[in-house]
Amino acid sequence: MPKQREGMDEIERCPECNSAHLVRDYERGELICEDCGLVIDDQFIDQGPEWRAFDVEQGEKRARTGAPMTYTIHDKGLSTEISWKNKDSYGKSIPTRNRAQLYRLRKWQRRIRVSNATERNLAFALSELDRMASAMGLPRNVRETAAMIYRKAVNKNLIRGRSIEGVVAASLYAACRQCGVPRTLDEVANSSRVGRKEIGRTYRFMTRELKLKLMPTKPQDYIQRFCSELKLSGEVQSKAGEILKDAAKKELTSGRGPTGVAAAAIYIASILCNERRTQREVADVAGVTEVTIRNRYKELTEKLGIDIQL
Repeated sequence: MPKQREGMDEIERCPECNSAHLVRDYERGELICEDCGLVIDDQFIDQGPEWRAFDVEQGEKRARTGAPMTYTIHDKGLSTEISWKNKDSYGKSIPTRNRAQLYRLRKWQRRIRVSNATERNLAFALSELDRMASAMGLPRNVRETAAMIYRKAVNKNLIRGRSIEGVVAASLYAACRQCGVPRTLDEVANSSRVGRKEIGRTYRFMTRELKLKLMPTKPQDYIQRFCSELKLSGEVQSKAGEILKDAAKKELTSGRGPTGVAAAAIYIASILCNERRTQREVADVAGVTEVTIRNRYKELTEKLGIDIQL
């Protein structure tokens, strides 16, 4: 904050020159006499001048707190970090003679943030988790949940004998299902450095050991994402939802892959709403084969009595 003139305060005059021109400097937390320059108080509490903010940027500038605690960083974001900028707390450039010392401080700060093997494991795993989540476009709550699952696995010593990438991928897959943002095993495998089979095996082991209660994914969970990727309207989306609701009543969805059923419902809805997409286009987005869509589509139209003109 810029310097602000002091009004009626408990300290009304300078004890040195008896001047009434006192200034609060919120950046340094000091109360200064404007006439003689005496620092009256060097631990001045910022009472907050004006808290009105008209946009997000203003709000961030006036916030007094740092970033919130997060489980996606190995130390939960609570440790300090020496910035790479060669500037001091006042924004002045650090002299060249002191830069070697600052470089050493920065290096040791980085080292002491990761003090033991467990923290080193967490630091690598959580950076890998963040990379995968970014590649898959997953929201913040899924990342936090996945980080929590991974930390539980570390505490129960489930990592031993397994690759870090495999456990991270399994944690992310479990978090997606827990948060209602399902992704298929193939999608997770494409973003990670391990195979689909290893992720599935690790996921089953972790759910058993950590007693994670995860409901099976439903075809309805995939409708919104698939329609969005196919650039279909809300009308198609709601029609596909209706088809799936009728199919669930007649027990046509049980025992079948949710992505295949969802893809078939979208294909039928796109034809009914005159926004036709080919079976190949739908299959590519859903990650299933055209044969699967054909089988499910014939089954749904026949059992639900839907008449469509191809």
